[in-house]
Amino acid sequence: MIPVFIFALICQMRVKSSFNKYSRIRNARGMTGADAAYRLLQLNGITDVKIKRIPGNLTDHYNPKTKEICLSENVFDSASIAAVGIACHEAGHACQHASQYFPLKLRNLVIPLTRFGSALGVPLALLGIFFTFDPLIYIGIGLYGAVAVFQLITLPVEFNASARALRVIDQNGFLTGEEYKGAKNVLTAAALTYVAALASALATLLRLLLVANRRR
Repeated sequence: MIPVFIFALICQMRVKSSFNKYSRIRNARGMTGADAAYRLLQLNGITDVKIKRIPGNLTDHYNPKTKEICLSENVFDSASIAAVGIACHEAGHACQHASQYFPLKLRNLVIPLTRFGSALGVPLALLGIFFTFDPLIYIGIGLYGAVAVFQLITLPVEFNASARALRVIDQNGFLTGEEYKGAKNVLTAAALTYVAALASALATLLRLLLVANRRR
C-alpha cells in the first residue's frame, strides 16, 4: 500500500504542478476554455450539449444525464493553455456520449454498484473477518471488486477523451507548437491519476484477499 500511496501522491502533485504552470500562460488565439469546448462540439456536430460554469478548482466534468459540460471558473473564463486542454477533454466525453462509446456506457452502468461497493465493501469484509463469518467477507470483497472494475473501465474512457481532445486541438489549430505540448502535458498528468486510482483499488482488494486468506 505504501508504494501505491506514494505513486498517487506524486501523480496529484504532477497534476497540480502542470495545471498551475500552464494556467498562467495565455494561448496565442485568446481562446477560453468555454470557447474551446463549444468549438469542439461544433466540429463534431453536437448541438444538444450545454456548457456551464461551476465553482471550485479542477472540478471540471461532463454530466451525461443532463448533457452538460461543467467547467470550473478558472477553466471556463480562462484563455490559458491548460484551460483549453481541460475543456476539450471534457468535450471529448460529450463526443463519446454522442457516439455511444461502449466503455463510457459500461462505466455509467456500473457507477451505482461502485458507489455501493466503495461505501460498504471494506467495512463488510472487515466485519466478516472480525466475526469469522466467511459469507460476509466475500460479499464485502465482491462489492469492493466492483470499485476495481470501475477504475479499470475508467482508463480507456479517460485516455480516449484526451486523445479526441488533442486530435481536435492539433488539427484545428486551437494550440500549436509549445502550446500544444503544454496541453498534452496537463492531460497526461491528469490521466496518471486514474492509473493511480486503479493501482490503489487493486492494492486494497489484494490486501483484503490476503487478510481473509491468512485468517483461514
